[in-house]
Amino acid sequence: MAEENKDVQAEEVEAVTEETTEDVQELTEEQKLQEEITTLQARVEEEEAKYLRLLADMDNMRRRQATEREAAQKYRAQALVTDLLPVLDNFERALQVEATSEEAASLVKGVDMVYRSLLEAVKKEGLEVIPAEGEAFDPNVHQAVMQEADADKASGIVLREMQKGYQLKDRVIRPSMVSVNE
Repeated sequence: MAEENKDVQAEEVEAVTEETTEDVQELTEEQKLQEEITTLQARVEEEEAKYLRLLADMDNMRRRQATEREAAQKYRAQALVTDLLPVLDNFERALQVEATSEEAASLVKGVDMVYRSLLEAVKKEGLEVIPAEGEAFDPNVHQAVMQEADADKASGIVLREMQKGYQLKDRVIRPSMVSVNE
């Protein structure tokens, strides 16, 4: 009987050992699965973050392109208008000449008509003359080329305009060349 008890005890020990081994294996498999789940969750979160960053980048790119398109549309005539400024200056100089004969007066009248139609065309595109004479000096729109003294006017006031300045919509194309009171 003692041998039978030893055999039974050995079988019980062996059964308990097998159960413990199976439990340990199940635990390690469970841990492995849990680690794999954690790893996969981290990868999913990382991919979601990448997706959100890409989505934000796309949105920023769309906004930037829309802004650039608006600016390009708004200032599409800038190069042409800039090239026409010397033409406007020459027309103004031509109109300052006094006509002494009837033929000259007729010619001046024709030049004036062409000048006005050209001026109207560039105004439609948004070209505006920058006011200068009698205004306070503004370095953003005026370029001081001289200083003069006039006791009747305050300091920093534009006394004379040597060359007209122009702006296209809200962008200065050419600043006014002015003489400023000391």
